[in-house]
Amino acid sequence: KLLSIMKTWKVDTVYHAAAYKHVPMVEHNIAEGVINNVVGTLNTAQAALQAGVSNFVLISTDKAVRPTNVMGSTKRLAELILQALSRETAPVIFGDKANVYQVNKTRFTMVRFGNVLGSSGSVIPLFHKQIQSGGPLTVTHPKITRYFMTIPEAAQLVIQAGSMGHGGDVFVLDMGEPVKIVELAEKMIHLSGLSIRSEKNPQGDISIEFTGLRPGEKLYEELLIGDNVVATEHPMIMSANEDFLQWDVLKGRLVKLLDAVDRDDYNSVRQLLRETVNGYAPEGEIVDWMYQERSGEP
Repeated sequence: KLLSIMKTWKVDTVYHAAAYKHVPMVEHNIAEGVINNVVGTLNTAQAALQAGVSNFVLISTDKAVRPTNVMGSTKRLAELILQALSRETAPVIFGDKANVYQVNKTRFTMVRFGNVLGSSGSVIPLFHKQIQSGGPLTVTHPKITRYFMTIPEAAQLVIQAGSMGHGGDVFVLDMGEPVKIVELAEKMIHLSGLSIRSEKNPQGDISIEFTGLRPGEKLYEELLIGDNVVATEHPMIMSANEDFLQWDVLKGRLVKLLDAVDRDDYNSVRQLLRETVNGYAPEGEIVDWMYQERSGEP
């Protein structure tokens, strides 16, 4: 269907933003995370290549850097797919049993950034809803920090970065300084004309509760891998020199990964992600709901 649409409307540029982005949701639904974030990117990228689309821009994430969670590792794997395809002048499409070479006319680019203020499921709408309900505002950890960018900033920089790539580029947007989430919560309470309820001020309006880090969640996030980062002509866009796998090697890994997903073999899924995604270091036990339910069977 994707290929048919791209050919029918002669699509020139694809911005691929479709993904499951919430860390806990993917930790609890590993197969769905792999299918959407990895297979979805693979299918869309290959359709773009077959349709002769000129530009393909993947919206990536800071969580793809030295990931500690499944979501971040699947996004890094999506990057690896585009990096591998971009280096092939005529790749054989994944899953093509006829082994037909497809001429590659598509420029693949990846753009990484952090959280977007006001986007679906982000912390600002959540805090606003909690304030309207009388609180408390829930923060996972007093020291947790995140990078933020507004929707217009993100959209503008993604378009600019996408036009700068030569093929296989991984661009990193300057997100400024990380923000402490607890300080963001405090500011939102004050901007609402309310006071913070605490031990020092028990008569305050709204309290802040710390709920503990969720599965796969980091205290601090990084936007870069290593030190191989160079400036570009845009002051807010940098280019990261990332390692990659050859397409034929990566295809073999993908075959094994998707087979493990089909068999609901989450130990193998985790191991294959570790072998493929450099720096992936999962923390804690597997918390996929299907895996846990089956592990408890007599």
